[in-house]
Amino acid sequence: MTRLKHPIKAALTLALALMLSAPHSAFAGAGSTLLPATALLMDTPDASPIDNAVFAPGPDALPAPAFNGILEISGAVLQSQPKLKNDIILGRDALKFPAMSLEFTTLHDVLVPMQRGTMVGESKRSGLPSYWQVIPQFGKVWREPNDQGWSRAAFPLMLVNDTENHAHQGLATFLYQEGRVSHLRIQFVQQTAPWLLSPHVVLWTKATIQLRQGQPTVQAATRQAAEKELAARLEARPIGEFAPGLPAEAFSQLNDPVPPRWQVAHALVHNNILYYDAEKTPFGAYPYPLEMRFGVRSIMKSVATPLSLLRLAKVYGPYVLDLHIGDYVPGADPKWSKVRFIDAANMSSGYGGVGSLVTHPNEEGSGYLDNDYNGWYQAPSIAEKLAHMRTHLKPYPWEPGRVMRYRDHDFFMLGLAVNNFLKSVRGPEADIWTMLQEEVLKPIGIYAAPAVRTREPNHQLGAVWFSAGYYPTLDDLAKLALLYENGGAWKGEQLLHRELTLDTMMAKGALDKEGDGSADRTIVRDGPQPAQLYRMGFHFIGYTPSDSAVRLYFPTMSGAGHNEVVMYPGNVVGIRIAKVGDLPPGEKEPPYYSDSIPRALDTLLSYRRTHPQ
Repeated sequence: MTRLKHPIKAALTLALALMLSAPHSAFAGAGSTLLPATALLMDTPDASPIDNAVFAPGPDALPAPAFNGILEISGAVLQSQPKLKNDIILGRDALKFPAMSLEFTTLHDVLVPMQRGTMVGESKRSGLPSYWQVIPQFGKVWREPNDQGWSRAAFPLMLVNDTENHAHQGLATFLYQEGRVSHLRIQFVQQTAPWLLSPHVVLWTKATIQLRQGQPTVQAATRQAAEKELAARLEARPIGEFAPGLPAEAFSQLNDPVPPRWQVAHALVHNNILYYDAEKTPFGAYPYPLEMRFGVRSIMKSVATPLSLLRLAKVYGPYVLDLHIGDYVPGADPKWSKVRFIDAANMSSGYGGVGSLVTHPNEEGSGYLDNDYNGWYQAPSIAEKLAHMRTHLKPYPWEPGRVMRYRDHDFFMLGLAVNNFLKSVRGPEADIWTMLQEEVLKPIGIYAAPAVRTREPNHQLGAVWFSAGYYPTLDDLAKLALLYENGGAWKGEQLLHRELTLDTMMAKGALDKEGDGSADRTIVRDGPQPAQLYRMGFHFIGYTPSDSAVRLYFPTMSGAGHNEVVMYPGNVVGIRIAKVGDLPPGEKEPPYYSDSIPRALDTLLSYRRTHPQ
């Protein structure tokens, strides 16, 4: 097991000095030049977004006084470029920035949102509700010589929603001075792949804000928690520091075969150091790349499901994997009484019968989006999703656990069953995502895990989607991958069932996506082409490293938009975040599950071995 060694003081210093800093190229000029204080004080709309450099301190920045307070942010009209095809989505306004309250304090020069990593929704409504929620992240405070006594504050802001798992990476800034604040300038300049919203857009607005005092005890607790969170982050360096002198093209191979215009960020983890990079936006470098949260779609399948099953197996025993979904989801089709938790985790429930019945070879995607998939996807509550499934789907003729057919419905049902199992052993207030946050994520240094839930009547707590809906950072994804690679252990504490975790990482018991498991579940791994394998939310990429003649299968988290996290031997991780979706006519989508990331990691590691630093 590899131990992560991060003395708190050293890690905090690194977090404050490096992680929240912009790449030097982002500091093109002082904010007071590109965005004068007068522009933030005037209530006039902005014609367009501005260079991202104004949202971070430049080389001439001066220390700023502490900021403590609650910003009451008014609703505002979002400008878009290009125009949206449809401003109103499911009765909600996609061009309405929601009115809300955000509370902040400062830790040294770090601006700390109390609601960091949390999906914050609309607090006051007039007219149609907003389509959006936001996730604030750590920012900065500073002073500039020409600001006439005002201080500046800026913070990263993700624009997200509870209907589709994509995120717009944004920035916000305001001035503050002796109990006064300016307007809030906001722009969203990067994004992950959309589904209902079209096309890819840049959004911006200016909102009126009022300042209220917060409670000093709450602010002190927030600073203490922020210090702990920052200290728990992995050591992080710009990706160019991984192998100085290596051509930039070698690092860009982590994004192959995704064209540069559809890339968002990429990273690799080696020796427990996170090497990161974010693609430039239309308005320059994003100044807080490690604060970006991404809509990663089906990567959630490699998070909620394995963490839940492997944690429950550790706490209660491996028998949990063999429990039947029908016993824990009232009103489900009778076939679910035969479907084990592990069958749904392998997307082999045998339910969802639309599309071909051919299994020689199997067509894993057959019928995936048929029979009104969007109707099910958009149904807000558990009851409405179950009713849609009963109306539109039916059982396949084969038994569960035999044939892999890609269905989000399997993971939705598994999430309900796992949650209800937990309630059966811990009481009606238990919640599986809350359990994972407290018992798995926080122990590995992930203190916030924003995720989409179903929308239930009377504001009841909904069920976390197990199929999509997670908004992680690069640091979050790196830690999750390392946890799996370390057999479910972290700093000497066994959080997940070790044997089952290692079996999963080695694809033991995986289904061949193209095979008919009812005839033969034997996996042939030495054929001319790698097998296409799937188990417990992970795809497995076949690749033969340059220093071996043996084909290996690397567990991979994969999500729509071409988001991929590949776990390579030796606790090496490759991460790609992209926004492939809603492509222009005539443009072909790159292939999924390619060996490009393992190939790039192989090249980078080989170079590092032959060019010691």
